[in-house]
Amino acid sequence: MTYCLGILLKEGLVMASDSRSNAGVDDITTVRKMAIFEKPGDRVIVVCSAGNLATTQAVVTMLRQDLNNGEPNRDLFAVKTMFHAAQAVGDKLRETLARESEFVRPYGDPGGSFLVGGQIAGEFQRVFQIYPAGNFVEASPRSQILQIGEAKYGKPVLDRALNNDVSLDEAAKLALLSYDATIRSNLSVEGPIDLLRYARDSLSVSNLQKFSRDDPYWTDLRGKYGEGLLSLVRGLPTPPRHAEKGGATPIRGAG
Repeated sequence: MTYCLGILLKEGLVMASDSRSNAGVDDITTVRKMAIFEKPGDRVIVVCSAGNLATTQAVVTMLRQDLNNGEPNRDLFAVKTMFHAAQAVGDKLRETLARESEFVRPYGDPGGSFLVGGQIAGEFQRVFQIYPAGNFVEASPRSQILQIGEAKYGKPVLDRALNNDVSLDEAAKLALLSYDATIRSNLSVEGPIDLLRYARDSLSVSNLQKFSRDDPYWTDLRGKYGEGLLSLVRGLPTPPRHAEKGGATPIRGAG
């Protein structure tokens, strides 16, 4: 399992992925789940993957092999829009599953899913979620967050604090806190975390960083967040100790 995250903002995009891959408690490896296709000044396309590692690696490898072949529906350096980039990834996923799934299924789920985000010169930044069937949905100002993999533990902090006016830097903090919450609750997600803060119209991945669990900044962020939560809880009103008029009726044992 893994956890990948895409956030659509006015200022740009935040894309992130973890590095855990496992086939059981005694077979754990570290694998990068973020692939970047960049032509500086023309386009940045980021592909994050979750699911069967052989399937997702095959899709990314085929995408790389098709670069510069000029085919507008297959070459990520030739597609006209991010919508067509998402189509290209979905098509590659279907091709891979059509070829491999019959042989893989007796041993496990062959499926995979992807986040495809970025910008091509002449259009706005966009993020898509590709489902195992190869179809996809797109993020919007009303639905800014797209997640694949083990998403449930890291979603509450994003739902509570994220909005369309949040800055790239603030969204990056929330993304790292989302990963911290997930790692604390699920062993199938682990660092290093690859995190891209993509600034609108920059057409560059200069703000790509890797955060290991012992990274000084991430360690400090986690610590201060935990301390802040505890301080906040201490300052909140205490629940009443006795039922008040119009309040809940105490439940008493029988006999």
